[in-house]
Amino acid sequence: MKDSPSATNQAPAAAAVTGHACVQSYLKSLDNSPGVYRMLDAKGAVLYVGKARNLKRRVSNYAKPSGHSGRIARMIRETASMMFLTTRTEVEALLLEQNLIKQLKPRYNVLMRDDKSFPNILVSHEHAFPQIKKHRGAKKEKGAYYGPFASAGAVNRTLNQLQKVFLLRNCSDAMFESRTRPCLLYQIKRCSAPCTGQIDQASYAALVGDAERFLQGKSTRVQATLAAEMAAASEALEFEKAAVLRDRIKALTQVQSAQGINPRGVAEADVVALHMEGGQACVQIFFIRAHQSWGNRDFYPRTGQGAEPGEVLENVLGQFYDDKDPPRLILLSHPIENADLMAEALAQRAGRKVELLVPKRGERRELVANAERNARESLARKMSESATQARLLEGLAEAFGLDARPRRIEVYDNSHIQGSHAVGAMVVAGPEGFIKSQYRKFNIKDSTLTPGDDFGMMREVLTRRFQRLLKEDPDRSGGNWPDLLLIDGGAGQVSAVAEIMEDLGVEDIPMVGVAKGEDRDAGKEEFHRVGQRPFALKMNDPVLYFIQRLRDEVHRFVIGAHRAKRSRAIGATPLDEVPGVGATRKRALLAHFGSAKAVARAGLADLQAVEGISDAMAETIYGFFHEKG
Repeated sequence: MKDSPSATNQAPAAAAVTGHACVQSYLKSLDNSPGVYRMLDAKGAVLYVGKARNLKRRVSNYAKPSGHSGRIARMIRETASMMFLTTRTEVEALLLEQNLIKQLKPRYNVLMRDDKSFPNILVSHEHAFPQIKKHRGAKKEKGAYYGPFASAGAVNRTLNQLQKVFLLRNCSDAMFESRTRPCLLYQIKRCSAPCTGQIDQASYAALVGDAERFLQGKSTRVQATLAAEMAAASEALEFEKAAVLRDRIKALTQVQSAQGINPRGVAEADVVALHMEGGQACVQIFFIRAHQSWGNRDFYPRTGQGAEPGEVLENVLGQFYDDKDPPRLILLSHPIENADLMAEALAQRAGRKVELLVPKRGERRELVANAERNARESLARKMSESATQARLLEGLAEAFGLDARPRRIEVYDNSHIQGSHAVGAMVVAGPEGFIKSQYRKFNIKDSTLTPGDDFGMMREVLTRRFQRLLKEDPDRSGGNWPDLLLIDGGAGQVSAVAEIMEDLGVEDIPMVGVAKGEDRDAGKEEFHRVGQRPFALKMNDPVLYFIQRLRDEVHRFVIGAHRAKRSRAIGATPLDEVPGVGATRKRALLAHFGSAKAVARAGLADLQAVEGISDAMAETIYGFFHEKG
């Protein structure tokens, strides 16, 4: 991949003109190479990222004054400059385009809004008695991975049933090695207790093999084997063993029935269905693995101000599989323009063939129709919730005398215990509800604060927040400036915050303090504003309930952050400060000596005797505590 000359040297004419003339000015410097182009506005913000098999031919289309959709015409009118990157192949251009869209989030591109990883089930192969567990993230551990599952809940439900059927352990290796007698899971017939020798390695390996065959879709074979073993046990008058096998068969049947839609003719596929309405879109992705439905996830992509269904679906595919392994078959609800190109790009990523298909009949079509119905119903619920949220924001604007309904509300609170482990937090809400990706926590750093000084903590939090905003987005064009601040507190907190905002030069942001009213009862909240009398809303006012939800959410978030900080502090030891001592060496030292205090008192020879501690590291540890002492 290489930069074209115009990627860094823009044509002189481009600085003076916009729109079609601006695009036209670049044509002379372009060749027929494949690549990626970026369209930028007068401030240098990226409006759109696109790919092209032939850059000159593709860009020349934008230079034409007519024949464009309303969305593309608006984009061209705003274009003040362009940038280009040439690639060796069109597939390379497609992959680069999707990476740039996710990175730059241009206004006119379709953008996936959820980038969470999906959990898998891992049968570990690093131990003589493999563990079965939930796994999320990079697949670095040796073992067999089965997934993806749509959610942690779907994995947990399946693991719960698999433990009943196959009796595999879920404890860590460290816990396995430390057991001297079976745990509760063995007593309730959820584990075969290999840790204490209740089952030999060969028998346990047979259970692991059955579990993996089930996860590969060979459940009928597993069931037949269990049924034969149960019949043999009954004939041999081993009724207790037969009862255990009967319970395992029953649990296995429950697993199969819990999978929902279990297609017979589709072993492995993702079903991707799109529904668009009112300028909004919902994409449902169902995961079919081993002839079983492993759940579904809904996404609400930003549609780039009017993209067509094929373009939306194509961008969703490119961005969704950017960091995930695609299955061998992807069933789509709508055809996409570059299906062959997308299939080739996904095949390169997976290292095997990937097929894209829009089914017209049969079981595959039924799977897509089911996903389409779910997408339609999910979008209807989402639009209903958005309409309700819009009415609440309008009511909030009316109650607090705002010029317009706020698009971004920031809510602040602090948490501490007598000043210790102090932390501040901010939650964000807008037209689509809580925006959890924008939540922030602030570890209070000012050591001069009096313990329990809430005003001082709030000053630090807001100063850090708005100093950063002033630095990163001084002209307020990035969409991260709030339209309303909600502060947990009364008149004193509001006055303190007003002084902070005045010192920072951002006095134009409306601010309201939310204080518990009489007897600190919910429903009797008082609202405080600078220079105005406090007031309350009616007990049954939906806006009051909305504000209570905002306050409760910031309470939940800040208390969680405080507890996490306190837990880390409780688990901290002087060993954490020793250079070169990480989690593994820390465990080895504590296991050998029993406590951090004993480590600090240990002699050099004793430290050198600890497994995993080299002579040089022993000298470092000894020197650290010797110098401190």
